[in-house]
Amino acid sequence: MFSRKQASSIRQEFWTVFGKYMSPVLSAEGMKINWVNYHTRIKDVYFRMDAGQKSAAIYISLEHNDSHIRALYFEQFLELKTILHSTLEETWDWQQDVSIDGKMISRIYKELPGASIMNKEHWPDLISFFKPRIIALDSFWENAKYTFDTLK
Repeated sequence: MFSRKQASSIRQEFWTVFGKYMSPVLSAEGMKINWVNYHTRIKDVYFRMDAGQKSAAIYISLEHNDSHIRALYFEQFLELKTILHSTLEETWDWQQDVSIDGKMISRIYKELPGASIMNKEHWPDLISFFKPRIIALDSFWENAKYTFDTLK
């Protein structure tokens, strides 16, 4: 077991390593980008990467407090589902309403079970999991983001 401080330090180290690894990779627009803290530029729509002690996941997270607006965002993603999965070259799981830490959100995600951020031997697997997916999300978003302009 790790102390809270040690665990925090290990997580911070992983995300720093991942950020440096991804630093030379340009966005679909050919721009420098912060891959670890990806900004969709659409309020309450996030691309998130998470790694814990038992698994890792990458998400499209729809976090608007208004359930009707969140549902509109989710429906818009459903209309783009074929394009999204084609760009990702895999299918992701879809959850319209899920409670995370007491907050209702919608999310579209892919999980990597059995990988631990606390085990540095798993870091290559985590990086290999996150890298192609966040790049593919960026490629998808390059065109898809405009369909959300009317929902702002």
